[in-house]
Amino acid sequence: MSFELPDLPYAYDALGPYMSAETLEYHHDKHHLAYVDNGNKLLAGSGLEGKSLEDVVTGSFGNNAGLFNNAAQHYNHMHFWNWMKGNGGGTSLPGKVQAAIDSDLGGYDKFRADFIAAGLTQFGSGWAWIAVKDGKLEIMKTPNGENPLVHGATPILGCDVWEHSYYIDYRNARPKYMEAFVDSLINWEYVEELFEAATA
Repeated sequence: MSFELPDLPYAYDALGPYMSAETLEYHHDKHHLAYVDNGNKLLAGSGLEGKSLEDVVTGSFGNNAGLFNNAAQHYNHMHFWNWMKGNGGGTSLPGKVQAAIDSDLGGYDKFRADFIAAGLTQFGSGWAWIAVKDGKLEIMKTPNGENPLVHGATPILGCDVWEHSYYIDYRNARPKYMEAFVDSLINWEYVEELFEAATA
């Protein structure tokens, strides 16, 4: 397989005012494209050609740092675009996800606080996650391009806290970005789709 840059599932201005067209143009068209291009170069001769993206991510972790960084970021971003939508977020969640958040994460308000805290306490670049591990939801944070796949878990929601994800719109105010992501951008239907697949 080779990596390919997916189209955004919405117009560049669809996430305003919480994420600008300028941010999406830089983040998707330049940053994500660089992961795709570099990943394809590093995939050649790696012994992982023909594997699924998930297998490339887990197979390169700890063995091929360059390939891992680009493959993992490609995986993370393919989902990141779908984890957001215009008029997203809010407290009205699909039933199965709401039930799991209630039982595993202490309810919506605790999830919100803990997820935002994960993003804020990730030093430097990285991600905040909800992942399914051993059948239960966990909030995780990882550095750089690392993701829950390499820790035996399946991500169902992730927020990119690299500065290029928010600096144009929020400057250094990562807390405001995290709050906007949770309250106004999350595509909960996509989260439920991944949750159902991870718990099937």
